[in-house]
Parts: sequence; C-alpha cells; structure tokens
Amino acid sequence: MDKVTIHTLKRLKPAGRKICMVTAYDATFARVLDDAGADVLLVGDSLGMVVQGNDSTLPVTMDQMVYHSRAVTRGARRAHVVGDLPFLSYQASIPEAVKNAGRMLAEGGVGSVKLEGGAEFAETVEAIVRAGIPVMGHLGLTPQSVHKMGGFVVQGRDEETARKIYRDAQALERAGAYAVVLEGVPLELARDITESLAIPTIGIGAGVHCDGQVLVCYDLFGLNPDFKPKFVKRFADGYGTLRGAAESFFAEVRSGTFPDEDHSFQSKTLRIVPGPKPAALTTGEEKVGPVYGVPV
Repeated sequence: MDKVTIHTLKRLKPAGRKICMVTAYDATFARVLDDAGADVLLVGDSLGMVVQGNDSTLPVTMDQMVYHSRAVTRGARRAHVVGDLPFLSYQASIPEAVKNAGRMLAEGGVGSVKLEGGAEFAETVEAIVRAGIPVMGHLGLTPQSVHKMGGFVVQGRDEETARKIYRDAQALERAGAYAVVLEGVPLELARDITESLAIPTIGIGAGVHCDGQVLVCYDLFGLNPDFKPKFVKRFADGYGTLRGAAESFFAEVRSGTFPDEDHSFQSKTLRIVPGPKPAALTTGEEKVGPVYGVPV
C-alpha cells in the first residue's frame, strides 16, 4: 500500500474514515503495528515514563527522541511517523524550535513533529511549518505541563478552560497544523472541536467523536498490569503471555530439557577425543586440551 502522508490523513476526515495512531518506541513494535495497518506511528516523549521508568516526560532529551525516532522509522514501511518535540526543545525560542524540529526530520527520519500547547505557540508552529516541517498539535492534558496542571488530570471540564482549549484548537489550525491530538478532555468538548476544524483530531481519553484514536502500544498490548487509566482498553494480555513464556524458558533450562538436539548445532565430521579430567594447575602452568591444543 502507498505510504501514508499528512495529505492522506487530511483526506480521511471528509471521507469519514477514522485514523488509527499508536505510540511506539522501537523498530520491532513499529514493524508489528505497521503490518497490522496503523496509519500513524507516534514516537512519543512518553518513552520517559513507559521505557525509562520516570514519573513524567520531562527528563527526555532531544538526543533520545532522535534515537528512538530513527528506530521506529526503520520498522515502519507504510505508516506516517510523527515525533514528539520534548520538554524545552521548542519553548525557549522560535529559532531553537525550528532547529530541533529539523533534527527530528533530518536525523530521526520522521515525517512530522508534534508539540504541546495552544495559541501561545502559534508563532512557533507557523515558523516550523514555514521551514517545510509539518506540525501536529496537542491540547488538553499536556504531559509536559504536569506541574502546572497539578498532575495528570482531565482538562476542560469547566466552561472557562473548555473555551480556551476550543480557541487554542482554532489557533493551531490557523497556524498551519495538519492535525491536533486531544488528550484527557470531555467527549462533548472533543466533539465540538472536531466539528469546528477542517483538520483531523486524534483523541486519547477524549471520546468517540474525534477523527481518530491513539493508544500507547504498551497499553494496547496490556504490558503493564499496574497502569489502569479509564481511557485505556487492553486488547491483549501481553504481560501474562510474556511472563508465561519466560517462566517456561526458565523451567526448561533448570530441568535440562532446553536446549535439546533440535536447538543445538551438530557436526558429522568433528570427533571429540575424551581426555583425563584436568588436574589442578600450579601457578604458571598451562594444561592443553587433547584435541584443540588450547588451554583448559
């Protein structure tokens, strides 16, 4: 099938076809998801929590994002790949934002970048787009602002904050964003924003009315039994399957049934000549094996 581009995604909204996006961090998961039919693979700075075990996304660096982006793009053959701009890679200045967005394309191999924030970053989005780099926006629960929000909490539940998120979505579209992620907002607000925009919305914890949906692959596959937010549906018991496989491996190793002949290399010509059990060596001595002439 043809490679998915930002223009492909823009056409899906008026066609009424939902966009399927999954967050991935390496080539193996990217290949699985690409073969399964993902439209978009997001290299998320959520890797700081999912892969690195941090409490937030804030410690993630540009170098780490470039590294993981390069891995995902190697595994994705059809899906469009978008990479997150991490904390402080675009907030300090517009030139720095353009430079780092360019790194994600040139070094990371992605097709577009994603950044968090609304109208306050409209000029930044415009500058990045003007440089020829497609931008996906991100509104609502924005993890890089976790301390400002007071935690990972749903946004837009009152009229004032809902209006701000609505206006921010309009600002991002005017600035040239090709799509907007809506995270952790009431489904009614996500519906109103989706209906008001010509560009697609992709929801995560934002209800069914968005033009697409995104989940982290570790959550989709059920790899973390302790992470149970309301918006996540596990489509497999990945943790149970992998743990069971590991337990089987350990049991066969300890019983001596693995590896067996089917999983061992053999030679029809090599003949091992048994020798006497090596005696204890004194300092400076070296004992040579009976066949190979190497120390034993």
